[in-house]
Amino acid sequence: MIESKVNKELERQIDLYVNGKLNADETDELWAELIQDQYYLDYMKSVANLKAVIDKKKQAQPTAKIYSLPNVMRYAAAAAVIIIAGVIGVMNYNTTGSMAVDPIEQIGLDVVRSSDGFSETVESEIIREAIKLATDGEVNEAITLLQSEMETVDSSQLKAELALSLGSIQYNNGQYQESVESFETVITQNQIEVLTLEKGYWYLGNSYFQMDRLEEAEEAFKNAYALNGAYSRIAKTYVDALTSAGR
Repeated sequence: MIESKVNKELERQIDLYVNGKLNADETDELWAELIQDQYYLDYMKSVANLKAVIDKKKQAQPTAKIYSLPNVMRYAAAAAVIIIAGVIGVMNYNTTGSMAVDPIEQIGLDVVRSSDGFSETVESEIIREAIKLATDGEVNEAITLLQSEMETVDSSQLKAELALSLGSIQYNNGQYQESVESFETVITQNQIEVLTLEKGYWYLGNSYFQMDRLEEAEEAFKNAYALNGAYSRIAKTYVDALTSAGR
């Protein structure tokens, strides 16, 4: 008999989260549970992406009938609406009972965690175009586009966002040294949004982790944790795991 994965309370919490109705503590508790449950982590990604599709349809057709998320989710598996939303690392318990961590496999290009829920809006047309190129397999074209744009912008925030997208594409392509350089560009920009800075440190730490440069990875994770934002809790878990490993 196949074990049922249905957890109505967790599904309810996920629905509240993607609609921005959980407070900071509730959000942290939810993510602490999701990072150890791949089934419901994938479920949350589906809900978040599906919500974006429904919201767009609402705007285009105000009088159209919109079904509730739990009902629509039954048909989501057949819909090609999901890109990558992988912002969580791989966490497990080793045979001694202590927590072990691995660097994240992919960085999401469309959906990221924020303290208020999910944000999938990309302000820059160039970044949107680069994401489309990358998800269509035109990685080199996406990288070139972002690099060229970075040379022309004056805004520190926009440059950081471009570098963040560039580093994410490089990371997903296995170009970890190049992604380090891009994420270092993010964290060295002045007066940028805290969430952008936090993501810069979080992804920088994972890039170092991929190259087995654990001291530098731990330092980057510590900086992400110190900002006390959306990635703080998981960054702290990585710091604790690397510290306990003794390097």
